[in-house]
Amino acid sequence: MKKLSTRIWTVIVAFLALTVLFMYVFTDFLYEGLYVKDAENSMVEIGEKLSTMYKGGKVTDDFIAKIENYNEYSNMNVFAVRNPRELSACVPFDIDYDTLIGADERQQLLKGKTITKKGYEKRFDRQVISVIIPLTDQQRLEGIIYIYFPLAKITEMASKEVFILLGSAAIFIFLIGFGVFKGIKHIMKPLKELQNAAEKMAEGDYETRVEVKSKDEIGQLSQTFNKMATSIQQEDEAQKQFLATVSHELRTPISYVKGYGEALEHGFIEESKKQETISLIVREANRLEKLTNELLQLSRAVNQTESVTLYPLPLAETMREVVQITEQQASRKAIRIRAEIDEEIIINADEEKIKQILINLIENALRYSEEGTEMILSSKREENMAIITVQDHGMGIPAEDLPHITERFYRVNKARSRSDGGSGLGLSIVDQLVKYHKGIWHINSELGIGTTVTIQIPILEEF
Repeated sequence: MKKLSTRIWTVIVAFLALTVLFMYVFTDFLYEGLYVKDAENSMVEIGEKLSTMYKGGKVTDDFIAKIENYNEYSNMNVFAVRNPRELSACVPFDIDYDTLIGADERQQLLKGKTITKKGYEKRFDRQVISVIIPLTDQQRLEGIIYIYFPLAKITEMASKEVFILLGSAAIFIFLIGFGVFKGIKHIMKPLKELQNAAEKMAEGDYETRVEVKSKDEIGQLSQTFNKMATSIQQEDEAQKQFLATVSHELRTPISYVKGYGEALEHGFIEESKKQETISLIVREANRLEKLTNELLQLSRAVNQTESVTLYPLPLAETMREVVQITEQQASRKAIRIRAEIDEEIIINADEEKIKQILINLIENALRYSEEGTEMILSSKREENMAIITVQDHGMGIPAEDLPHITERFYRVNKARSRSDGGSGLGLSIVDQLVKYHKGIWHINSELGIGTTVTIQIPILEEF
C-alpha cells in the first residue's frame, strides 16, 4: 500500500508533467494557428494585389518582369509564368506539375479561385507553403502567379532557446519534485507522530500526547487527539476507580455474611445471639442485593437506554403511584409527602424509568430529612417543558459537594455508615435517566434549610 506522501508527490509531479506537455501542444498550436496561417494569408493577399496589374490578354514579358521585381522587396518568392511547366526555370526544386495543378485545381483556377498548398521539400528540409493566383481572360487560363515561402521550423524560430527551455523544464520538474517531496515529508511528520501516538494508545499507554506545532488543520487534529487521549485516560482512571470502589463496597457485606455464616456453621455463636446474628446476615444480604441492583440499573442507564421505548405518559398518574410506593418509608420517620400535581401534563417517556427517577430522589431526600418534616413533590408546565420538583427540609448539601453529587459512590456525609447512608449510586442513575429523556436537572440546597431538585422534561408535542 502506497503511503499518503507518495501519492501526493506522484499527483503533483504528474500535474507538472501534464503542464509541460500542455505547453508543448499549445506551442505547436500557436505555430500552426498563428505563424503558418499568418504566412498563408499574407501570401494570398500579396498575390491578389499583384494580380490586379494583369489587364487581360496574353501574359507579357513586361508583366512577368514587374512581378519578379517584387522579389527585391519581399522575403517571399514570387513568379509569373504563362505555363506551370515554366516554373522549373524559376524555383530551385523539382515540381510535380500534375500534383501541383491537377484537374480539380485547374477548374478552381478557371473560376478565379486561389489555390494554397503545403508540403515538405527535401531541398529546404522544411515545409514549403505555396499560393497559386490565376490570371484568366474570358474563361481562359492565360497564366499564374506562383508564390512560395519555406516555413521556418519551430525549433529554428526558438533557435537555441528551445533547448534551454526544454532543459529548464526538466530541471524545473526535478527541483519542484524534490521540493514537493521534502515539503510533504515535513507536512506528514506530525501525521506520523499522530500515527505512532495512536498505536501507543491502542497498546494501553493512555498518557501519550503529541506536540502541537501549528494552528492549521493538522494542529487542530493534534489538539483533538490530545483531548481524546485525556478523555480516554480520565475514563480509564474512572473505570479503575469505579471497579476499586465496587470491590470495596461489595467486600464489606460479603465479609459480614461469610464471617457470621461460618461462625454459625461451626457453632461459635452463643444461642442467645444467634437471632441477632441471623438478622445481621439478612441485613447485609439485603444491602448487597440493593447495591447489586443499583449497579445493574446504572449499567443499563449508561449503556442500554437505546432499547427503551418512549411513549405518551400522563405524568400525574405516575407521580401518584410513586407517592403511594414511598409513603410507607416516609411514615417510618413521620415525614409527610405532599403532592402538588398538574393533571394535564403528558410527556414522552418510559413510565418505569420516570418512576425510578422519582423514587431515587424521594428515597434520597427521606434518608437525609429530619423526622416530622414535610416533603413536597410537584409538577407544573412552563412553555414546552414539564417541571418536576422534589423539595425536602433536611440537612442540606454543602456548596463544595454539589458539583460531585452525581459521581458514582460519592457521599456528602462521609461519617455516615454504609447501612444508613446509601450506596452513592442513586443520583448517578437519576443523571443518566434524565439525559436519556432529553431533559435537564439541577439541585439547589442550603445547609440546615433543605434541598430542592428540579427536573425539566419536554412535554409531548401536540399534533
